[in-house]
Amino acid sequence: MPAQSSAAAASGLPPHLIDGYEEFLAGRFRSEQARFRTLAVKGQRPTTMIIGCCDSRVAPEAIFDAGPGELFVLRNVAGMAPPFEPDGHFHSASAALEYAVMALKVEHLVVLGHGQCGGVRAYAESVIHPEAPPLSHGDFIGKWIELIAPALERLGRAPDLDDQSYIQQLEFETIKQTLINLRSFPMVQVLEHRGYLHLHGAYFSVMDGKLLSLDEENGVFHPVAERAHAAALREVRV
Repeated sequence: MPAQSSAAAASGLPPHLIDGYEEFLAGRFRSEQARFRTLAVKGQRPTTMIIGCCDSRVAPEAIFDAGPGELFVLRNVAGMAPPFEPDGHFHSASAALEYAVMALKVEHLVVLGHGQCGGVRAYAESVIHPEAPPLSHGDFIGKWIELIAPALERLGRAPDLDDQSYIQQLEFETIKQTLINLRSFPMVQVLEHRGYLHLHGAYFSVMDGKLLSLDEENGVFHPVAERAHAAALREVRV
């Protein structure tokens, strides 16, 4: 058995993760050891919480070039937060939000949606084909993506699921709905009203790397850093 395979077998981790860890040790960790030590001793003090999708193509730390300790990230299917529900059930998203806002005292909550979102598309499909079987007996995904329902009601039912412009509009509306849900939390309401907390909506295009920011007053998304994005695309095409 090759040495690398033996090491992987001994650790119980897939080989590609071990390779990645070794690259991390040789690169980023080597250059940022002091930062990790400081974070270990003094704790984390991120100013921004990102609520994003667990889609492997949309990593907030990569998109925003963030170092360790800079972002507090919650990722789940379709990048959503539920409305305020103070009951006895388990609420992982609400717990993460509570910790970020009340313990870490972040200044910004950013809802980061993205293109080709499987969760958003799955909900649109479920409305058209309610008879389709769930992925599992528990149908956890099916229940979770019901949070998209108000967004779809505002937009209307899909005329054609092959219409990518409709799916993108539903992705936009899902971001707006998550912001509505966040503002149903009393702690968010109070801190935003007092100016200590700021809510934002953003959208990342997987296809071309374009980032959009939500103008809530007008309900539209505008490109961010257009010149830098155009320059990056030119370099890729050369």
